[in-house]
Amino acid sequence: MAKNEKKINNWRDKYRFTVINDTSFEEVWRIRLTQYNAFLLITFLVLFIIGATTSLISFTNLREFIPGYPDVTMRRNILMNAIRLDSLDRELALRDRYFANMNSIIAGKQPASMYTAQDTSGNYKAIKFNNIPEDSALRAQVENTERFNLTLGPTSTEAVTSLASLHFFPPVKGVISGHFDILHKHFGTDIVTKPKSQVSAALDGTVIFTGWTMETGFVIEVQHPNNIVSVYKHNESLLKETGDLVRAGEPISIVGSSGELYTSGPHLHFEIWYKGSPLDPEEHILF
Repeated sequence: MAKNEKKINNWRDKYRFTVINDTSFEEVWRIRLTQYNAFLLITFLVLFIIGATTSLISFTNLREFIPGYPDVTMRRNILMNAIRLDSLDRELALRDRYFANMNSIIAGKQPASMYTAQDTSGNYKAIKFNNIPEDSALRAQVENTERFNLTLGPTSTEAVTSLASLHFFPPVKGVISGHFDILHKHFGTDIVTKPKSQVSAALDGTVIFTGWTMETGFVIEVQHPNNIVSVYKHNESLLKETGDLVRAGEPISIVGSSGELYTSGPHLHFEIWYKGSPLDPEEHILF
C-alpha cells in the first residue's frame, strides 16, 4: 500500500523550471508544473499542432503539394473536359438524328423530327376568348392614333403587288465578282468588299434560318413580306438568330470567306427569291 501511495503522490509532486541569467544569477522566468499538468500541456500542444496542420491543408493551397491531389489547373481541365464531352454527346445525337432523317427521306418516309407529340395535359376546347371593353377601347385608340403614320401602312404587308414599289437596301457596297446566271445555277450575285464589313438586311423581315454548310459556310436567310426571301452566304460570323426581327439596313452578319467550296476570298453571295423563284439582285439593288 505504501508503494502505491508513493507512486500516486509522485504524479502530483511539483517541479519548477527556471531560466536564470548566467552573469547575475537573476531569475528571469519560471514555471511550476506537476507531472500531471505537464502531460496535459503536452497533449494539448500536440492536438493543437495536429488541428492547425489539418486546417492549413484543408483550407489553403498547401493541399496542392500533397502527391496525387489535383491542382487548380487540373480541376479546371477536368471541368472543361466534362463540358466538352457533354457538347460532343449532343452533337453526336444531332448527327445521328440527321442521318436517321436522311435515311427516312431516301426511303420515302417522313423524318422522325417532323412528328410532334400532342400535348394532352390540358383541355383546350374549354378555353374561351371574350372581348372586354378595355381591349376594344385600346384598339380604337391605337387605330385612331396611327391612322396617318407613314411608317405603318400597306407597304409592309401583302398589299404591295409589285416589286418595283419596294426599296431594297444594299447588303454591302463593293465590286461585283459574280453575276446572276440561272443556266449555271448561280442564283445570286457575288460582291467583293472589305473583310469584316457589316452585312445589312435588304428589307424588313424575320430571320428564318441561321447555320453553317460545307459549301457556303455561315448562312443567314430572312423572310420578308410579299413572299420574298433574301439569302446571305459565306459570312464570317452571324449577328442574328433564327426568329429575330430585323429592319432594312440593320446589320445581320459579317463578311467573310467561310465554306470549303465556292469561295476564293472575302465576299458576300447574295440571293433574292420571290415566290420560290430566284431573282437577279442587280435588277433591284445598286451595289
